Amino acid sequence: MFMKITFCCINTKPEPWLAGLRAALPQAQVELWQAGASPADYAVVWAPQQQFFDQQPQLKGIFNIGAGVDALLKLRLPPRAVVVRLEDAGMAVQMAEYVCQAVVRQFRDLETYAADVRAGQWTFYPPRQRDDFPVGVMGLGVLGARVAQALSAFEFPVNGWSRTAKALHGVRPFVGTAQFHDFLASSRVLVNLLPLTPETSNILNCDTLGRLLPGGYVINVARGAHLVDEDLLALLDSGHLAGATLDVFRTEPLPPAHPFWRHPKITITPHTSARTLRETSIAQIAGKLMALQRGESVAGLVDVGRGY
Repeated sequence: MFMKITFCCINTKPEPWLAGLRAALPQAQVELWQAGASPADYAVVWAPQQQFFDQQPQLKGIFNIGAGVDALLKLRLPPRAVVVRLEDAGMAVQMAEYVCQAVVRQFRDLETYAADVRAGQWTFYPPRQRDDFPVGVMGLGVLGARVAQALSAFEFPVNGWSRTAKALHGVRPFVGTAQFHDFLASSRVLVNLLPLTPETSNILNCDTLGRLLPGGYVINVARGAHLVDEDLLALLDSGHLAGATLDVFRTEPLPPAHPFWRHPKITITPHTSARTLRETSIAQIAGKLMALQRGESVAGLVDVGRGY
C-alpha cells in the first residue's frame, strides 16, 4: 500500500520525526517538504504557510502535531483533505500534572510560604476548606476531561462546562450557553481548556471572570487569545481575583515589556504545560493514517466548520 507523506513543521527539528515516521510506515515514502516538491497523499504539519497547501491541493489528509488547530484553520486547505488532530499523545497527563500543581499551590498558599521562607520568616496560615474551593474546568475534551478527573481525585469540588453534555465521574456538569453563567458563579478557580474559535476568542474577560466567586483564580492553558489581558490585570488589582497561572499568551514569546512578567499575583510559564511527545505522536499518526488508507473512520477528525 504505497503512499507519499510530506512533513512540513515550522520550528521543529525534522530529522527525528522523519526517521520515526519512516520506521513506523516502511511502506511509505516520507519526505521533508520543499517548495516545488512532487504531490503527496498525506501531510504531517505544524504551523505551515499558505504556500504549502497551495502547492499540495491533492492532499487526502492533514495530520496536525498538536491538539489545537486554530492557526491551521485560518489557511485555505485542500478541498478533499480531512484534518486530524492529536488526541492525548502523552499530553493529557502532562496537562493534568500542570493544572493540579497550580491549583494545589494556590489552595495550600505555597507561593506565600515560599516568599516567607525567602524572607527568613517562619509562618503559618489557616488551612482552606476544599468545599470553599470549587474548580471549574471549561472544555471537557480529551485534555479537559483528564484534568477534571485528576482534580476530583484530590477531592476538590469540580465543575465542568462544555458545549454538549459530558458525563464524568466526580464532575458536576454544566452545558451550553444557558448554564455558562451558573458554571462561573459556582467556581472559585477557573481552568480554561477550550479550543480557540471565533465564539471563544476573548471569553476570559471582565464580565466572565467577574462572575467567579470572590478571591477567584484563573489558569489559562489553552490559547492566549482567550484572555483579555487588561481585564485580568484590572480584576487582580481590584482584589476580585487572587491570582493567575498563565501558560499561553497572545504574543509568544511574551514581550519583555508586558506587565505579566512583573505582576506579583501572576505566575507565567513558556507554553510548556503539555508538550508534544514525538514517539507517542508518531505512533498515533501512523495508526490513523493506515486506517484512513483502509477506508476506516478515525478519531480526532476536525470539524472545520466548528473549528475543532
